[in-house]
Amino acid sequence: MERKAGSIKYFAVLIGLLRDRQGFLDEVRQGIRIPSKIISLLVCSSIFIAIYGAIIGSSHSWMQAVSSAVKLPALYLITLLICLPTLFFSNIIFGSKRSFGQHFILVLTAVAVTSVLLFSFAPITLFFLLTTNNYQFILVLNVLIFAITGFIGISALYQAANIVIEQEDDGSKTRRRILQSWLFLYAFVGSQLGWTLRPFFGSPMQPFQLFREREGNFYLGVMKAIGYLLGLN
Repeated sequence: MERKAGSIKYFAVLIGLLRDRQGFLDEVRQGIRIPSKIISLLVCSSIFIAIYGAIIGSSHSWMQAVSSAVKLPALYLITLLICLPTLFFSNIIFGSKRSFGQHFILVLTAVAVTSVLLFSFAPITLFFLLTTNNYQFILVLNVLIFAITGFIGISALYQAANIVIEQEDDGSKTRRRILQSWLFLYAFVGSQLGWTLRPFFGSPMQPFQLFREREGNFYLGVMKAIGYLLGLN
């Protein structure tokens, strides 16, 4: 019963973020229950992203499904950990009074929103996995899904950070520019890290691989897949 109550509490925090973002951010600004919010969003986001990872990996094998269920949440969380210190210390230098935990929870809002959207796209992805065996099509489709969900998640982060930044007068304009630049850094690091951690789907022409050799980059890989679909390769 205690575990069930704890799980409900985790999801209650996520629902609070989605339904009452202003109230959630007001509590973040005031430093209310920051550790519990961080744990709740980490747990919920990891579960939703892991489910999506298992679905896309299942197109290859059960081993790929398990691998992707672990690697996909790791992708988002490692990207966050790589980029968060840059945002935190840049803001501190230009006068921010917010703690590391408050910065952490703000960035986690992007991951949480993205995870919910990925979970909502899961039935669509599963439908196409069951109805087509075109690997390149599935690859490009999921790149679009990741791009859409990631963009909405980053937009949510920008709006959330702006609400918090507006409460601080000194250097707020500079910190807003820092945030805008940081969002591009976050997206760039995430896309390249995703390429490094691949495969998430697993090519039907190859046996299960935990990781592939580091070659090329994410953007060249996407262009190659699109070219294949258009008959250019």
